[in-house]
Amino acid sequence: MRIDETLLNEAKAYAARNGRSLNSVMEDALRQLLNRSAEAAGRPAVELIVSDQEPGLHPWMQVRLDAGEKLEHLALDLDDWERAHDAAS
Repeated sequence: MRIDETLLNEAKAYAARNGRSLNSVMEDALRQLLNRSAEAAGRPAVELIVSDQEPGLHPWMQVRLDAGEKLEHLALDLDDWERAHDAAS
């Protein structure tokens, strides 16, 4: 087995700092890698939502930002609009 010298030195230093053998550190690292791989294989695939919208802000939002308004103010306005819309429903 060939291991990058820098990585090997880091592993040796880790083992020494933790009072462990290099062999036990390497076994634990390999075990963790295999466990993560098995866990990932067992998880259901995630379906990402894809949009056909152009990236960027809504034009009305960009106009207000260009005029010097802060994004926090626009976010508060959106919260107010959503609350009003939900109350009307």
